[in-house]
Amino acid sequence: MRNVTQPLLSVRDLSVAFTQGGHESLAVDHVSFDIAKGETVALVGESGSGKSVSALSVLKLLPYPPARHPSGQILFDGVDLLSADEIALRKVRGNDVTMIFQEPMTSLNPLHTIEQQVGEVLKLHQGMRDAQARARTLELLNEVGIREPEKRLSAYPHQLSGGQRQRVMIAMALANRPKLLIADEPTTALDVTVQAQILKLLGELKATHGMSMLFITHDLGIVRRIADRVCVMTKGRIVEEGPTKEIFANPQHEYTRHLLAAEPKGAPPPVDPTAKTVMSGRDIKVHFPIKQGFFRKTVDYVRAVDGIDVTVKAGQTLGVVGESGSGKTTLGLALARMISSKGDIRFEDKAIDGLSFKEMRPLRNELQIVFQDPFGSLSPRMSVGEIIQEGLKIHARDLSADERDDRVVDVLREVGLDPATRFRYPHEFSGGQRQRIAIARAMVLKPRFVMLDEPTSALDMSVQAQVVDLLRDLQKKHDLAYLFISHDLKVVRALANEVIVMRNGQVVEHGPSTQIFDNPQTDYTKALIAAAFKIETAADSAISQ
Repeated sequence: MRNVTQPLLSVRDLSVAFTQGGHESLAVDHVSFDIAKGETVALVGESGSGKSVSALSVLKLLPYPPARHPSGQILFDGVDLLSADEIALRKVRGNDVTMIFQEPMTSLNPLHTIEQQVGEVLKLHQGMRDAQARARTLELLNEVGIREPEKRLSAYPHQLSGGQRQRVMIAMALANRPKLLIADEPTTALDVTVQAQILKLLGELKATHGMSMLFITHDLGIVRRIADRVCVMTKGRIVEEGPTKEIFANPQHEYTRHLLAAEPKGAPPPVDPTAKTVMSGRDIKVHFPIKQGFFRKTVDYVRAVDGIDVTVKAGQTLGVVGESGSGKTTLGLALARMISSKGDIRFEDKAIDGLSFKEMRPLRNELQIVFQDPFGSLSPRMSVGEIIQEGLKIHARDLSADERDDRVVDVLREVGLDPATRFRYPHEFSGGQRQRIAIARAMVLKPRFVMLDEPTSALDMSVQAQVVDLLRDLQKKHDLAYLFISHDLKVVRALANEVIVMRNGQVVEHGPSTQIFDNPQTDYTKALIAAAFKIETAADSAISQ
């Protein structure tokens, strides 16, 4: 007779090793944890701690080789999945155990419609015919909160927002009513409001279907809202485990206390009404044409930025917040003259809105951009030294090779990196180190205005805090004007003197940072703040209106 107290999933003494170039490294080191029926367990830790590797091991989704398991058992309903053959694993994958991945855009097939992708799961595992699969797909899309699901069946992933794509992934994962759902950082790349909606949805679906959940994240704020128990991982080991309330109320391990304390702190520099205006825009508009028909006639416009005024001063930071698609990045690119726009743009008393690309080139060293994804914005074929030097070769041609190298050494020290690493390549660095390299590439040209486009969104909490401190220090040292674009209001509060809140290409609220955060005037701003700081409020409904 089966023991009724037996966990649904029991991971025992699990180790995962990877072999590369004849050298073997241990990514997971003798990890053990259980998940009971209907329970949510969170694996928490920074990048590289072994969280995702542990989760992927449950379904043996790691590449074998170079991965192998020197030790361990993974018992699901009493069956050891590590020793199971491929036929047995196929019966479990997608049926009893399913997985949601961090980035739905890379997990969904760009060549197949939503109906095809959700329907494939139903046809493969339940043998449904087309009509049955279509009806069940509509049920699932409706269940995960996608509006007008009939209109989404023929859509491709790129035609959906980030939140909608993640909901499709959840629909696929729930299609066969699994006993265990593994969610690997399912909200990291989402806006705070969409993140709150997804967490609420997962909680409701868990309660409705009685399923268990293994939730992987580096954000302890999310853990507090969704998990029954927490396992804290670092360097491949679980260093603390216990009920969520106990972990938050009385953390025992130093690393757990470090994670709990790791969020952007401090305050932006005081507002200086006498500071010189570095960048300003008046009635900025960016409208993208919508073309239809054989002759591609323009029938309407997407008003990405629709008549916005901005002023960014020396030594000050203007924060631009809002959900994806609100027009934040488009506004920044327009001010930096990276895309065409209408309206008056001035850089240090000089009108630049009418300048051509060639005419803008002499100013590029003073207008710099730090992008969201440093791995995507740094060339993998160039060393760090070559990446940072590249701008100097264009804008400081009078410098010798040795002088350029000296400037690289100086700026690497300034951003907190060892100058000896300038001969290495981007893939040899962590995410936080790559973002420091991206900041160094901008700072080496000694700019006056820097557009920071979501520079911390892909980073661990502790690394976010470090980057925020670095940006604050650089601003104070060089009297820089920042346009800081983000959906993370905690980071904005730590950096910005002034904030504008954007929605659908327009400003819905504008004022000093303290006023926006302490006394928001619009329901939309209230909903953003509630989602960011995990406040339960009726304003949440404003986000869906």
